[in-house]
Amino acid sequence: MHNALFLKNKLFIALSVTLGAFPAISLATQAPLSDIEHLEVEGQRPGDHQQLGSAERLLGKQGVDFSAAGGMAALPVLNGMMGDRIKILVDGAEVSAACANQMNPPLSYVSASQIRSVSVVAGVSPVSLGGDNIAGVIKVSSLVPRFGQSESLQWDQGSLSAGWRSVSHSQTYGASASASSKHLSFEYRGAFEDAKSYRDGHGNKVTDTLFRAQNHSWLAAWQDEGQTLSLKLTHQYIPFEGFANQYMDMTDNKGYGAQLNYDRRLANEGEFSAQLNWHLVQHKMGFFTDEKPGKMPMETEGSDYSYQLAWRLPESDGDVWLWGHEFFNQRLDDTWPAVPGSMMMGPMDYVNIHDGQRRRAALYGEWQHNLSPRWWLSSGVRFEYVTTNTGEVQPYNQMPVMGMPNADAAAASAFNSSYRKQSDALLDATVLARYQGGENWQLELGLARKNRAPNLYERYSWGRGVMASTMVGWFGDGNGYVGEINLRPETAHTLSLAYSYAGEDMQFGASTWYSDIQDYIDVEVIGSFTRGGADGSRNLLQFTNLDARLYGANLSADYRLSEGQSGRWSIEAEATALRGERKDGSEPLYQIKPLETRLALAHRLGDWQTALAWQWVATKDEVDSRRLENTTNSYSLLNLESRVSWQSLTLTLALNNLLDHYYQLPLGGVSVADYRNNKDEGFAQLAGAGRSLELTATYRF
Repeated sequence: MHNALFLKNKLFIALSVTLGAFPAISLATQAPLSDIEHLEVEGQRPGDHQQLGSAERLLGKQGVDFSAAGGMAALPVLNGMMGDRIKILVDGAEVSAACANQMNPPLSYVSASQIRSVSVVAGVSPVSLGGDNIAGVIKVSSLVPRFGQSESLQWDQGSLSAGWRSVSHSQTYGASASASSKHLSFEYRGAFEDAKSYRDGHGNKVTDTLFRAQNHSWLAAWQDEGQTLSLKLTHQYIPFEGFANQYMDMTDNKGYGAQLNYDRRLANEGEFSAQLNWHLVQHKMGFFTDEKPGKMPMETEGSDYSYQLAWRLPESDGDVWLWGHEFFNQRLDDTWPAVPGSMMMGPMDYVNIHDGQRRRAALYGEWQHNLSPRWWLSSGVRFEYVTTNTGEVQPYNQMPVMGMPNADAAAASAFNSSYRKQSDALLDATVLARYQGGENWQLELGLARKNRAPNLYERYSWGRGVMASTMVGWFGDGNGYVGEINLRPETAHTLSLAYSYAGEDMQFGASTWYSDIQDYIDVEVIGSFTRGGADGSRNLLQFTNLDARLYGANLSADYRLSEGQSGRWSIEAEATALRGERKDGSEPLYQIKPLETRLALAHRLGDWQTALAWQWVATKDEVDSRRLENTTNSYSLLNLESRVSWQSLTLTLALNNLLDHYYQLPLGGVSVADYRNNKDEGFAQLAGAGRSLELTATYRF
């Protein structure tokens, strides 16, 4: 798609989304239909690092939805599903969220300026891309070894970037440097951002949305004629990050990672690859700003160890076999230190997760076959064995609370006496069929069975008191959550159909998909409580299995109006509809985005690109009553963005929400921060950002 830097390509994602196979799309060009495999968003072309900020800013421009959280920690949403239902791989490695609120999800460890490309495959994703997911796979590529032609090490390229956003007075910076020879490659990429709380369309501060973050990555690689060996090191430091829709904030997050890759070329153009990954997270929650006052510490330490072995074995008739073995090990300790002098939060530490373990071992095989010049088929099977366990826990104390029974003490006793070790066998299977009808159109059909086992918090969060339960949950709804040890894995059966056309002046796509999910991990109401104020009532929810269905349709078109001395003018349009519901009474699922349409006028003249886009989102009135989800009104936004490159300098100017409209985020959850400051307002929906002037400059050398 043209001007993909500025506009979402939601339908094209949906097509790859549902089929795991769609045109490879970059910022500059679109691949021919015969090369259709999956959507690839090229975030940073070599030497071009104009994108700054969180990964959400880059992926959001390309059509991926996000559930609001902190400035660096929004959770992506594919086909109406978020969180651990999506498998996120950063340079092939998995990173688990080590937090009861998922404040440090995988995408928080990579900034937009560090991303080289992203593959988004939802629904029917090939088994070779990963298991333990039912919504799809987001595969991020940040550091890829690049070798030169010289025998001696020489400077390759570097860049410096800076940006500013008026709505949050944020400052963003990025830097990169690389050097290489014929056999050696070295690269560094780093990013820093400091932002205050943003303002809405009324000019009011959206409290507790400030943050500061930095991410760094280093790569060293060696190669000879038949093999490549590379080592990547990463570090993240976030001293504070506000979470407006959670009861607590993040007061410290340190991440350390190491990744070792080995690739070897085999006979007959075959390939073997091995990867070893390690990641450590030290995470603290608490309060750091008077925008959301409080006093309570929480400390979590988590680690991930994994390895992956993969073989790609082509045959003489053009068929390709993919074989692989993978192993993943997650460990987690989540402790809430006692607060000195507090009767409720002491005298002992609250142990939420003690020596939590989640291990996965996987085997897969995938076959790609050309049935005829027009028909292509891919099928695969993946088996995973997942085990989880945790040690004994303890509450703050065993005493009655304000004359009432101590719910947490009773829950801890029941939890410690239970059998906690669980195991699940997961079997995934996918079939993708593609028909090339002519030079410019294509039809694809996908069918998949996908599985996901419960995460540690879904199984082992045991507290039933109001304070303890409201510290758990990544949904931003203000409710309390309790785990269920005996949860079963989710099993999704997905059917999808997509049509795409690419002519000289027009591109068009349409897709539809349907997912039937058995044992969907949802919630049941087991109690209620009030936080005070006019409307401070919330529910106590326990994770449970039920059956659900999700389905949707997408349309997208790009029509070239003219192309000549004045440049290229085009109109781009898209529409997305989605629905998700429980099958026991057809009640809506949580955070299902309403109908959305986009219309844009785009212009390109040489190295100058401009786009004026209008976005309309319908009223959200299909809401989850169990989570007390709010409705939101329809709204429309007008966004203008322009970019020009001159020699080594690239300048970008954007005016987002040009008319300064006030709107509430359909996937934003409630503003707990506002409620804590004024309980009479109740749990209002989180507001979106008002008008924002954004400036970015990148210098390459």
